[in-house]
Amino acid sequence: MNLTKIVPLVMAGGSGTRLWPLSRDTLPKQFLPLLDDGRSTFQATLQRLADPRFGAPVVITNNDFRFIAAEQMLAIGIKGEIVLEPEGRDSAAAVAVGTVLAMQRGVDAICVALAADHIIQNTDAFHADCAIAAELAASGLIMTLGITPTHPATSYGYLARGELLDAPRASRLLRFVEKPDLDRAKRYLEEGYLWNSGNFLFAAATMREELSRHAPETLAAATAAVAGAARDLDFLRLDPSAFSRAPKISIDYAVMERTEAGGVVEATFDWSDIGTWDSVYEIKPKDADRNVLEGDVVALDSHGNYLRSDDLLVTVLGLDDVVVVATRDAVLVSSMAAAGNVKTLVQHMKTAGRPQASEHLKVYRPWGWYQRIDIGQRFQVKRINVKPGGLLSLQKHFHRAEHWVVVSGTAEVTVDDETRFVHENESAYLPVGCVHRLRNPGKIDLELIEVQVGSYTGEDDIVRLEDVYARK
Repeated sequence: MNLTKIVPLVMAGGSGTRLWPLSRDTLPKQFLPLLDDGRSTFQATLQRLADPRFGAPVVITNNDFRFIAAEQMLAIGIKGEIVLEPEGRDSAAAVAVGTVLAMQRGVDAICVALAADHIIQNTDAFHADCAIAAELAASGLIMTLGITPTHPATSYGYLARGELLDAPRASRLLRFVEKPDLDRAKRYLEEGYLWNSGNFLFAAATMREELSRHAPETLAAATAAVAGAARDLDFLRLDPSAFSRAPKISIDYAVMERTEAGGVVEATFDWSDIGTWDSVYEIKPKDADRNVLEGDVVALDSHGNYLRSDDLLVTVLGLDDVVVVATRDAVLVSSMAAAGNVKTLVQHMKTAGRPQASEHLKVYRPWGWYQRIDIGQRFQVKRINVKPGGLLSLQKHFHRAEHWVVVSGTAEVTVDDETRFVHENESAYLPVGCVHRLRNPGKIDLELIEVQVGSYTGEDDIVRLEDVYARK
């Protein structure tokens, strides 16, 4: 079999709220630099696929993440198709879209569907396991890469193996079960079940057939959404009306629990879905007191802790088996045992209307980023960073004036009919209602402080008149 036919379908649209406060709706865990070398798991996943066995990836993500996904791909030199979901409809719809797109590359296309937020330590072993599974997928099976359990986890699905197949460590999939309670998890370990890694290999034609049989509404919606898709810059934007008709269901429920074409290869690579802070703790190097210390952290007489600060000095005294994660605007303190319940905490905060549950102070835009420094009655202060060549939209505000002070770099500032350069330690004033624009014409980042003054400083007081990023 020609393994260059493997089409990677990378699912990168989730929110990952169990890793709050680092992971939030506006910047979820797959795009965070969680790895020790500063890469995101999204980047690590793509680089794992940078091998002759695989074709160009199809990245399926949320509209709000399109620019950061593109920027992270550019940073590591990976080219591929970025497909934008109009709304989250869970993994069955994403897999169906990927299947339809893979069929356009060839009727005999083999796909590997991967989550963008997993960590796999041994790339060579991953490639070898994919090669085994791909051979079986070509024969009409939907193959799962199963993980040998290390403990009776209640946060993973489990796979029961049936008759052996003519390939190393490969079996028919006898039973696919969702997350069990602790007693059933212990029994599954005794009976030789594997964890479901969420990584699947299949012939696109096989998946289309199984979707047609078990989830016809999902397949119909995905087919129509691709047929009605439109190009938006470098992105493929799915038809929103068609895509909204897809039921909100996972590929596990829609197909894998119902199919008779399932198979499993017991994986030989180290795997973690880093879904919770205790799972992040498990994969990190530890000091003599079994602590993981990241950032500006001091621990004394404390053991077995995950302690991380992205901004503040964090000190811990006399604590064991806890998680402390501090950002500029929020701090999480949890026992290690309760770390899996952070999602419930986040939902509680969302219900209470806490913006920190979903939004970061630092907000990424296609031209760079901004971060709120202070806010009060009739004012707001922001730090703005514009990458070289970055160009903000031509816009105006009805309720606020703005003052820009350049800290480093050079700004090209347009105010109504006048355009001028503003250099370090110089400023520009933008009165209420003026038409204005900011560009970085230089080769280094432009950094400035923005002071907004007016009756309303919300982000929705922006009228975009022209935008190179198609946001108008």
